[in-house]
Parts: sequence; C-alpha cells; structure tokens
Amino acid sequence: MNAERQLFWDGCFNTRDLGGLRTEDGRETRWGAVVRSDDPAGLTADGWASLQRHGVRTIVDLTGGESTTARRPAGLTGVPVELDDHTDTEFWTRWDNALSCTPLYYRAFLDRFPQKVAEVLTAIAAAEPGGVLVHCSSGRDRTGLISLVLLAAVGVGASDIAADYALTHVRRAELCAAAGLPDDTPRVHGLIAQHGTSEPEVIADVVGSRDMAAYLRSAGVTAEHLAALRDRMLT
Repeated sequence: MNAERQLFWDGCFNTRDLGGLRTEDGRETRWGAVVRSDDPAGLTADGWASLQRHGVRTIVDLTGGESTTARRPAGLTGVPVELDDHTDTEFWTRWDNALSCTPLYYRAFLDRFPQKVAEVLTAIAAAEPGGVLVHCSSGRDRTGLISLVLLAAVGVGASDIAADYALTHVRRAELCAAAGLPDDTPRVHGLIAQHGTSEPEVIADVVGSRDMAAYLRSAGVTAEHLAALRDRMLT
C-alpha cells in the first residue's frame, strides 16, 4: 500500500487519498479525486490550506451535520448526507453497540439501507470539478463503508480495499488521544476475533457479497452517475 496516500493535514488524523490503487482490469484510481478523512472541523488554518492545495473542492459530510460550515474557507462546497438512519430502531438495536465500530455490520447495512448508500455515491458522482473529501467523525466506520463501496464499484480488489481500511489504525491512537479517549483498536480487533474472523476476511466477505456497481444501480444510482464515478475515479 502506497504510503504517499496518507495525508498529514494539521488537525486531522485519518486522512488519505484514494488514488494509486490498481483495479482488476488494470487501471488505476486517480490521485486527488476522492479523499477519505475524519472530521475536518478540527483542521487548523494550515490544515485547511493543505486541503485546498490538494485540490479538494467538495466536502461530503456523512454525519449530515455540516460540522465545518463555520470554519470552512471560501471556495469549498459542503454536501451533508446523513448516512445512518437512526429512526430504524430495529436495525440499531442489533448493531448500535461495539459491533458498529467494526466492519462486521457492513453487509447488514448495505442490505438494509441501499438508498442511503446510493445518495452518498450520487453526491460524489455529481460533485463539481475538483477533489471530493468524504468524512464522518473519526473516518473509520461510515467513511470506511463508503470507501469500500466506491472502490469496489470501480473495480478495486478486496485485498487492496482491506489494506486501505487497515491504514485507519495507523494514527488511531493519536485521534483517540486528541478526544481524550483510549485507543480502541485492540478492542475492535478483539471483537472481530470473537466472531471467528479477521478484519481482512470481513472486508473480503463484504466486497464479495455482491456486484457493487449493480447494487448501486438497483439502489437508484443512474447509469450516468455510475459512469461519472468511473470517470472521476479512474485514470
């Protein structure tokens, strides 16, 4: 996994470019097209300058809260899309616990909320020219799910998607410390192990569970937006 994909923007701890990944048909994801991150609300002035120099022009906020509105510099467009539908109490009674801090809930989420996923991918496809930053709070769970769907839909293989997901743990201790919390990575890996599997195996299972482009199409992403995703993401 290319270490250059990790971005060190002052005030964020889990930011990386989704470029430089090979697809199964021999193409490569485009540098600068999509960046995944923890919440950019914590960026310093230098951090925001780094974001803009990287070419980001659209920020898709998966919390739906537009947390960066007050501090966001001019020239950036915010698109709030609340990914988690907490009105579905049946789903979250099952998953809104420690398991939602692992990719173990991803397959169930994709089955339950295809339209929510489609809304986010459509927002990425329809973004104005320039880079798109996708974030949630810590850049791990919701952002990890959307990154998985996006990469799988354009043809990146499961092993590379799992390797990208694993990069979330590199600075997890710093992110947690900044929030006054202990690093939860060992606990998360322990939960996955209790289910008789590993993080790469879970990611591979999710990726292999469906044709992701077909899934998005059936969820409401238009053929034009799917083509726009590929054009945005692939060299």
